[in-house]
Amino acid sequence: MAVPKKNHSHQRQQKRRANWKGELKNVIDCKNCGAKHLAHNICPSCGYYNGRKYVEVAQQKVA
Repeated sequence: MAVPKKNHSHQRQQKRRANWKGELKNVIDCKNCGAKHLAHNICPSCGYYNGRKYVEVAQQKVA
């Protein structure tokens, strides 16, 4: 079985991993209330998705 004679240095390993990048989430504006939310998900501020109300959202008390 082939085994490398020497290990790769930390710098070489980090150069390879430098191309691992996170992706931006797909955030859109709600058509009902205008709040930002994830695409293909119910809006957490109003409870609407695709023009229909799916969830009752409790109102927050303002102190």
